Amino acid sequence: MYEAVIGLEVHLHLKTRTKAFCGCEADYFGAEPNTHTCPVCLGLPGALPVANRLAVEYGLRLALALGAEVPGRLVFHRKHYFYPDLPKNYQISQYDLPLGRGGSLPLGGRRVRIKRLHLEEDAGKSLHLEGRTLLDLNRAGSPLIELVTEPDLKTPEEARLFLQRIQALVQTLGISDASPEEGKLRADVNVSVRRVGEPLGTKVEIKNLNSFKSVQRALEYEIRRQTEVLRRGERVKQATLGFEEGSGKTYPMRTKEEEADYRYFPEPDLPPVAIPRDWLEEVRQSLPELPWEKEARYRALGIKEKDAEVLAYAPALSRFLDEALSLGLASPQALANWLLADLMGLLNERGLGLEATRLSPEAFARLVALFERGEVTSRVAKGLLPELLEGQDPEALVRARGLRVVADEGALKALVAEAIAAMPEAAESVRQGKLKALDALVGQVMRKTKGQAKPEAVRRLLLEALGVG
Repeated sequence: MYEAVIGLEVHLHLKTRTKAFCGCEADYFGAEPNTHTCPVCLGLPGALPVANRLAVEYGLRLALALGAEVPGRLVFHRKHYFYPDLPKNYQISQYDLPLGRGGSLPLGGRRVRIKRLHLEEDAGKSLHLEGRTLLDLNRAGSPLIELVTEPDLKTPEEARLFLQRIQALVQTLGISDASPEEGKLRADVNVSVRRVGEPLGTKVEIKNLNSFKSVQRALEYEIRRQTEVLRRGERVKQATLGFEEGSGKTYPMRTKEEEADYRYFPEPDLPPVAIPRDWLEEVRQSLPELPWEKEARYRALGIKEKDAEVLAYAPALSRFLDEALSLGLASPQALANWLLADLMGLLNERGLGLEATRLSPEAFARLVALFERGEVTSRVAKGLLPELLEGQDPEALVRARGLRVVADEGALKALVAEAIAAMPEAAESVRQGKLKALDALVGQVMRKTKGQAKPEAVRRLLLEALGVG
């Protein structure tokens, strides 16, 4: 029996206004190529870098949220390597004194350990065309946090979930959009395969994976490949691999570099950055409620375990839910049910995000409260949701259209009698114990009330009228 051992290196673009070591605008997405550059990020002679204080603070927020150990000062290093799209041909990064060491992230009842996280600058982007390569250096010098896990992940699914949890955390902290489609969350994966109980196998690194799906697919393929190599009695070769989306296969890029190959040395143009304890405490006090804390709060409110987990790790949904909960109009579980099933189903169907609608948490909570109080049926409430997305008022719609539940049993009994008279065969089947035929009779009554009667009340009155216990 073979098992995989997986570690991740996650690159997160920080949501600062300017780049890591210069004053160029950092939000390059969609901009004309090479329009967000200056002598510093172009590596021109005589240009000197200056550390972005907000980028450091954002890194501290993540370190503290993960429970990492933060040093008293930061030291930047030069990391030398052939970077075709980084003009200096070295990267300003951190080596032996990173922003944070240790810490962990909750995942499935256990914790994935964090080895380190450090601040560095991003490279530019190469566009390979037939016979030529174009360079866009807008991204060069953008601030990144690189987060490295211990080899605690066991399956491709766990790796994908970990990345989704990190995305939710940094979005909650407000330090990164972490959108893979914009290149603001990228991952390298380290994976080895071994027989259960044996020492770690030879690991390979798969570089530059830019979606959760790519991470999972690349790991699935590479685990199968290494397993077959070991089954043939051969050795896995250490290497750096790429992943081809079309074929779903990994391919060799180069032999694996060792630490010495990068020739780290302290960045002579950047003095160490002091991190006073009072600054660190100020950052700690500014942290919002973290996703796992939010999950525990939701569960304490009576929201089902799985629902609480999904909501806590979806920042936009949890903000919406928290506002709805604060009004005290509907029960927490009812709000969770309608949010996750009905509202999200409608939004997914229309390809919309919650922020793209005019639905307010208050209007949503009032609609759910109408249903919970029995003033409208589920069918009516669901029918009103699309109009609430346009900013409509739920009570006003119910009043204007006469949509409140038909609760007059006298009126309902008359409609029940009409349904039985109109469908004698179905009525007889129910009398003979074939209760499936009851659905047709219920449907007849519901149509006559335009969906405004409670189905359970209609069923009860039908069974009474038919003499079925």
